[in-house]
Amino acid sequence: MTEPQKAWDTSYEWKAVTLLGLGFGLVGLDRWIIAPLLPFILKDLHLDYQDAGNIIGALGLSWGVFAALIGGLSDKIGRRKVLIPAIIGFSLLSGLSGLATGIVSLLVIRAIMGLTEGSFCPTSFAATNDASAPQRRGFNQGLQQCGFALFGLGFAPIIATQLLNVVPSWRWVFVAVAIPGLIVGILMYFVIRDPVKKLADAPDAPAGRWLEIFRNRNIVLSMFALFCAMTGVFVLSAMLPNYLIDYLKLTPGQMGVVTSAVGFGGFVGQFALPGISDIFGRRIVAVTGFLGAAILLWIFMRTGADTTMLFILLFVEVFFTLGLVALLTGPIATESAPLGLISSAIGIVVGAGEVFGGGIAPAIAGFVAKNYGIQNILYLPLIGVGLGVIVCLFLKETAPRIVQGRAGKTLAFESPASR
Repeated sequence: MTEPQKAWDTSYEWKAVTLLGLGFGLVGLDRWIIAPLLPFILKDLHLDYQDAGNIIGALGLSWGVFAALIGGLSDKIGRRKVLIPAIIGFSLLSGLSGLATGIVSLLVIRAIMGLTEGSFCPTSFAATNDASAPQRRGFNQGLQQCGFALFGLGFAPIIATQLLNVVPSWRWVFVAVAIPGLIVGILMYFVIRDPVKKLADAPDAPAGRWLEIFRNRNIVLSMFALFCAMTGVFVLSAMLPNYLIDYLKLTPGQMGVVTSAVGFGGFVGQFALPGISDIFGRRIVAVTGFLGAAILLWIFMRTGADTTMLFILLFVEVFFTLGLVALLTGPIATESAPLGLISSAIGIVVGAGEVFGGGIAPAIAGFVAKNYGIQNILYLPLIGVGLGVIVCLFLKETAPRIVQGRAGKTLAFESPASR
């Protein structure tokens, strides 16, 4: 009876989750280091707010498309063959961003970078699922994903603004942040392994089986909920530095500190919310998270140039929104996926959310900022998280603790009649 517990490789579990978490953290760093640099890039390359939104959106669109396309590939060929080339690729492309000479070259580089990061994302989530004991699945997936917020949205503004005091220009910042990804890629080569049983072995994984993904209510709802959550956080991440400097008139140093709240709040939220949902259930945590985000964002919009209050409000707001991203793409997607199609399901959920929340929404925000004023961009994420409350009311509960508890109560209720 205790054989499965003895057979579980806990040592590998923690090594894999740690490396996959570092890898996804560097995805965040390489993706979002550009946001705090945008005020300087726009000035140097003579670009405007619409260009800024398009630069962020190009990577998001590419990420979304290839998360959906490549997400299922690792179910067939294994995780390693996707993970290692992807992390090496996006690290090199991040450094290449420093060579951009105008809007076209920057759009092309960031779009190709989205291909590699979009490939890494669902594959790394599935690899974490493979390595995790079932009772730690939600916590581990949250722990792996929280590195994205910590590195990409927490450390990135501080790293960028501090490196600008040391290096000749913003171009060298991209070069510096590319190096860690190459190191982690080498470590993954020696540590990460594919599951003993090939996931796609569930009856030969015929091509039409991916349609099964869309027959699950939770997968479809997760796609729409992720639109809402990603709109709530990525519009802020893309345009907030300009909002703080151009509208609230903060200094670059103050902007860096306030913007870092996105990362630190998201870091805590991305492992806390999935972990909490292990105990209280996925549905109630999702609904509460969207409601909390909407309230905090409304207050943030009415706060002036008070850096301390802005930091606190932003910290808690993104605690909810990025925690929701981890919850929707992690335990809810994996627990709702058909057998043998876990990475495919995650890829479709992430891809759908990225195309709108990470691609189209920032471009819309750029249009709003250019034509109606930078201060009005905050209405877009507010609408997004408000709609998320409604969508998540229809989720079906999947948390093992809650589902098994309900099954136990049903059996207990029915047992007297069966005697």
